[in-house]
Amino acid sequence: MQRALAAAAVALVALIFASIAIGYTEQQALRPLAESYIQLVPQDLGAPNVITGILLTYRAFDTLGEVAVLFMVAAGVGLVLGASTKDSGAEAESEPATPASEIVQSATQIMVPLIAIFAAYIIMNGHISAGGGFQGGAVIASAVLLLLLANPSHALNAAFLSITESVAGVLFVLVGIAGLIFAGGFLDNRVLPLGQFGAFFSAGAIPVLSVLLGVKVGCELAVILDRFRR
Repeated sequence: MQRALAAAAVALVALIFASIAIGYTEQQALRPLAESYIQLVPQDLGAPNVITGILLTYRAFDTLGEVAVLFMVAAGVGLVLGASTKDSGAEAESEPATPASEIVQSATQIMVPLIAIFAAYIIMNGHISAGGGFQGGAVIASAVLLLLLANPSHALNAAFLSITESVAGVLFVLVGIAGLIFAGGFLDNRVLPLGQFGAFFSAGAIPVLSVLLGVKVGCELAVILDRFRR
């Protein structure tokens, strides 16, 4: 009976997806909202990357909320797994972590610097090309994960990561307040000069916000990874 119900549920889901796929037609023109954003972001914000302009200016308050949610996730993971780590602390001390293979360690020495450079490029060029703070922060976390795989016994400095994450968050909010005072609203990127369109130093405060966001996301994800491996 259970197998029949499961098969019926799978068939129903497959039918729904099939109807969606069959009725799909490629959109030939942009919707009015998308078209307005494509025109407004380069003209009003001076950023060629429309998505980054939206996330760090028009929807920057939502982005701040999303990062706050990620912080709460990191705090929750630390609270839950930290308690279990204390309970089994004696057992963990008597059982040393298995060292990684020479291949993993050698690959880590080569790849981590390249990943760090790539993350910095994604973050700092997010206003003029594909990328941004969230993406760069995730790339930073991938480097941290590789380091933990290569050296399982290594302990990250959680206090330093927490302080760095907090400072980045405070500076993010302060840039937003500066937009209220010196520009047109909270997190208005025009608190800094827009500069020449498409140049590295352009788009006002968007590059600054992108760097702060990348640091904050990278630190939060690194803390989560460190807690999960214990």
